[in-house]
Amino acid sequence: MTSPPAAAPVPPATDPTFDPPGLGRRFGALVIDWVLCLLVSNFFADPVRDGWSPVLVLIVEYGFFLGLFAQTPGMWITRLRCLDWSDGGRLGIPRALLRGLLLALVVPPLIMDAQRRGLHDRLTGAVIADAPRPAR
Repeated sequence: MTSPPAAAPVPPATDPTFDPPGLGRRFGALVIDWVLCLLVSNFFADPVRDGWSPVLVLIVEYGFFLGLFAQTPGMWITRLRCLDWSDGGRLGIPRALLRGLLLALVVPPLIMDAQRRGLHDRLTGAVIADAPRPAR
């Protein structure tokens, strides 16, 4: 006997019950990712002297991880994911790179809407959502 197929997830843009995660977890994920970027940038530059190196690593990290997996390592640890606002899918590498670049400008995250979408999220059609772990 087979079970009925699971209902398709509702995209955040059309989900009236969508509740964005708190800013503390988002900031925690960013801090974790930033520390990883500092460590990685140490391999090819001095992040203290060359301030561009960790920023470049952050943009590439966001492009790769968000584009392919919808989560950076920091987001995985804090149980967050970055989804397409309109359909709930992955952003893809080009939009994830653009989101990383806009995030690196710092100002866009400070301008948020009711769903806690910063300007960088709105310009790339993204949203941060909870990423519950599957039950074992």
